[in-house]
Amino acid sequence: MNIRSEQALEQFVIYIQLEKNFSPLTVREYQSDLHEFLSFLKVEGVVDLADVEYIHARLYVTKLYEEKKARTTISRKISSIRSFFRFLNKEYGLDDAGFQALYHPKKEDRLPRFFYEEELARLFQANEGEDPKSLRDTAILELLYATGIRVSELTSIEMKDVDFSICILRVMGKGRKERYVPFGHFASEALQHYLANSRPKLMKGLQNPQLFVNMRGGALTARGIRYILNDMMKNAELHSNIYPHMLRHTFATHLLNNGADLRTVQELLGHANLSSTQVYTHVTKEHLRNTYMNAHPRA
Repeated sequence: MNIRSEQALEQFVIYIQLEKNFSPLTVREYQSDLHEFLSFLKVEGVVDLADVEYIHARLYVTKLYEEKKARTTISRKISSIRSFFRFLNKEYGLDDAGFQALYHPKKEDRLPRFFYEEELARLFQANEGEDPKSLRDTAILELLYATGIRVSELTSIEMKDVDFSICILRVMGKGRKERYVPFGHFASEALQHYLANSRPKLMKGLQNPQLFVNMRGGALTARGIRYILNDMMKNAELHSNIYPHMLRHTFATHLLNNGADLRTVQELLGHANLSSTQVYTHVTKEHLRNTYMNAHPRA
């Protein structure tokens, strides 16, 4: 049996897009992971996927460790390879038992990074302004903190997804799962100010259903959001790296610190499993411990 890698990968990508409903970001990650693995196979002299054996996958994983890739990165690449060969087993009857035996590296016990309330207040204050860019960037910051949504979810929000009468946002999450997330007074004011005084100037007469647009009126990407947030950090003179997920971590941590129950936070974040949300309880426990150690006279 001769299975061409390029053709098989194209079929797999169509499968995860149409049948599995994976997000565009997840599809790109799978493609990147598998392109890398297939390039490795070519170097090893393996052209036909039917000739790929467990030892090739093990050698590849060893190579990733030697390159000192993060455990989470290695784990994701293993998942990509497993899924691809599971698909080949289904479509071509290729034996994938060896690939299912690939083990995931043990996760590092890293707590999510988040902003303290004082830091967040400083971030908002340093970026106040009435020009179109400042109004848009403030609205983005307010909405990310108010809802805890992912950046991929933020960039896909359209005008029709926002209901100001009851302050509810329609979000399309992972696996095309729809959920509704509330937002508060601050986010509502910032959004309405942006829509009235910034977005029309950025659009310059163009038509675009997307809620947030770039400075040319086009679609705002996840990379664009990262650039905006880093720019805001510089304005606030906060000397640490920011990544968009930090605002999601901050949203969850602040809710739990102020008495929200875990199940509610799980639903707001759109987590399929409670275990994904439980990591934030470790953050809040650490926060409580640090507060106690700093404040109690006999600590």
